[in-house]
Amino acid sequence: MARIALFGGHGKVALHLEQLLAEAGHETSAFIRNPDHADDVRAAGGTPVVADVEQLDITALTELLQGHDAVVWSAGAGGGNPARTYAVDRDAAISSMTAAQEAGVRRYVMVSYFGARTDHGVPEDNSFYPYAEAKAAADAHLRGTDLEWTILGPSALTLDPPTGRVEVAGQGARDKGQVSRADVAAVVAAVLERPETAGRMIEFNNGDTPIAEALDALE
Repeated sequence: MARIALFGGHGKVALHLEQLLAEAGHETSAFIRNPDHADDVRAAGGTPVVADVEQLDITALTELLQGHDAVVWSAGAGGGNPARTYAVDRDAAISSMTAAQEAGVRRYVMVSYFGARTDHGVPEDNSFYPYAEAKAAADAHLRGTDLEWTILGPSALTLDPPTGRVEVAGQGARDKGQVSRADVAAVVAAVLERPETAGRMIEFNNGDTPIAEALDALE
């Protein structure tokens, strides 16, 4: 059994992930901002921990992460407010990486997006620009740490049922595809079981290849 620290514990991907991790025998500390979401987290199989990552300093985050085996960042501001996007998707994410290092939690899985990079090409007048900038900065910082990191880049998210199948960049995946949130959660769960995926970014859509097979085929 592993103890997983999950930021963004009430997100749609996170709720799927909590169920998968519980079924696999793991324990998930699901960090949530709103205490009203605690029952949903419990129903999914996670342990709710009320903690507003936007407000916590590195010392407080480090205390939260003590005793865990891995960190998953699936939190986000949700768009619409550039200042809050930078505060959560960039600043709080980077603080969580520092806290993971301070707490001795080596494994870190970041949920980013397909196409995330510093040269993302999104125009400054596009409403997506703050998110693209924030994720690029957070991902770049993570790459520069000594954590055993994996960055996941799912394409456009859907609410479709899980398929258990994906298409990974380099194995035929194209940009601007789609993937169900349930399948994103399944990829996170699978990556947590595969330490050999550390040090790489994995971009993916829904596809025809079983998730385990697609991850095992990574070069």
